[in-house]
Amino acid sequence: MSDEFTNFRFLVTLNPADAYLPFTQAALLLQFLGGGFQEVKGLGADLEVTPYPEGGESGFVHQLPVRHSWTRLSLRRGLIRDPGLWSWYSAGLTQSLGARRDGAVLLLSENGTPAMSWTFAGGIAVKWTGPEFSAMQGGIAIEGLEIAHHGLQQIPLPS
Repeated sequence: MSDEFTNFRFLVTLNPADAYLPFTQAALLLQFLGGGFQEVKGLGADLEVTPYPEGGESGFVHQLPVRHSWTRLSLRRGLIRDPGLWSWYSAGLTQSLGARRDGAVLLLSENGTPAMSWTFAGGIAVKWTGPEFSAMQGGIAIEGLEIAHHGLQQIPLPS
């Protein structure tokens, strides 16, 4: 098996149970199982540093770590009748704790088995975008969702 993967075979999952909400609130959320997305962006992180020049050292400036942040995950898919993404986003607007979920992005190998996984914790839907319509051109109605989260874990899966 090659160590290189194509970037177009992937799967997104969201835990259907919502451990971050009291049971009565979690029961109001639709069970969203994830699945087919056209695009996933934002598997990334950033370490903010501050420059610190040392007296007598002119060859370089120290870069001291300040804080770590995670990039928002951006999911896009063709609009379907299942209101799962909208339901998750709107639950975060109306419930005091927000509707946080854990989930994963799985990269699939050529034969369709999971090859690599990135899991995220405490994800909350922070931006939903609906389709754009134009009578002048055809196309697929696309919806998008951005997820802010508490961190990523990269997990290599056995080959």
